[in-house]
Amino acid sequence: MSDQVWAPVIVAPGKIELQQFPLPDPEPGAVLIRREMCGICGTDKHTYQGFAIQYSGTDHERSLPFPIIPGHEIVGTIAAIGQGPDRLTDFYGQPLEEGDRVVLGANLTCGHCYYCRHGFEYYFCANLEDYGNSLSAATPPHLFGGFADYVYALPGSYLFKVPDDLPAEIAVLTEVMAVTTGLDKAKQFSTVATEGFRFGDTVVVQGVGPLGLCHVIKARMLGAGPIIAIDRSPFRLNLALEMGADQAINVRTTTPKERLEIVHDVTDGRGADIVVECAGVPDVVPEGLEMLRPGGYYIESGNFSDMGSVSIKPHLICAKNLRIIGIGGEAITAYGPSLEAFRRYRLHYPLHKVVSHRYSVMDAEAALRFSMTDDCMKVVIASSEYL
Repeated sequence: MSDQVWAPVIVAPGKIELQQFPLPDPEPGAVLIRREMCGICGTDKHTYQGFAIQYSGTDHERSLPFPIIPGHEIVGTIAAIGQGPDRLTDFYGQPLEEGDRVVLGANLTCGHCYYCRHGFEYYFCANLEDYGNSLSAATPPHLFGGFADYVYALPGSYLFKVPDDLPAEIAVLTEVMAVTTGLDKAKQFSTVATEGFRFGDTVVVQGVGPLGLCHVIKARMLGAGPIIAIDRSPFRLNLALEMGADQAINVRTTTPKERLEIVHDVTDGRGADIVVECAGVPDVVPEGLEMLRPGGYYIESGNFSDMGSVSIKPHLICAKNLRIIGIGGEAITAYGPSLEAFRRYRLHYPLHKVVSHRYSVMDAEAALRFSMTDDCMKVVIASSEYL
């Protein structure tokens, strides 16, 4: 094992430098992970582009502290464990040892603020830290992002043991699939008459990049009826159809009026039961609200970075009695079920196709730039044995 680690560092918006850092010995409770793959998330793209405000309007609103090693969709192998009084276990209590494959939970919570102590999701935490986002590469031991060859998991981090029969190119999607918790929340409302996400309901997904594609897969697993995928990329729309979408709409060849008519045609004029925003573009939100039936649900999960404002008609929310669910990230309790769903259904869905392109750590900037095009799905930074 070399005593130096290569890492692509975003030193300022639009500027990446390849830097070397010393390979650290983990402190008690910490873990050093040799990264196998790390997915490029929409957040990484936004950070690179300079959209650096996150959690706007909350207790932990922040402007990202450059320099940053990006990447939080991480699967890898435990290379070293900091020796302490307690044996290392994963989130579910399974013992962990060097050589075990794990997915690293993307976030660190404080455990003592109001939100942590009252059962809120992690992203409500007033003192939240995120791998690949808020943890600066300027702070030792530096390696807090999955684009690096090794990742330093601080004490208190959540680890999830990867099933032996789940390959890295599927396990790397775990955090993304865990963000589909919005569909689970909508499902919870189905115990109330006419509310929630019921078997056979129509689901529209605005934007079928990796996050939207996982929503397509999850919606199909949960028993959705017609699933309509909307995107500008024929490549992504075709893959969405392979993964379970029933209809694909290209925004480049249709008008908003035509898209609304298609949704109404599929639903006998009612509108969709659920619309999920995964495009990460504020401008699609008003159109998505128009597509909903009265009493429908709008799940906003794509605009994690502050991409600006958009005008909506509040009367529409009242008149249609709409529900809007904001999703600030994944549920920590969704990692395990996501891994199990991938393991169970990987023979039923062509999940191996979701990772469309692999790049080495040395080509991270090229990978980021390519991930912003329409000709890819999930782009990952991969270690040499996976290239």
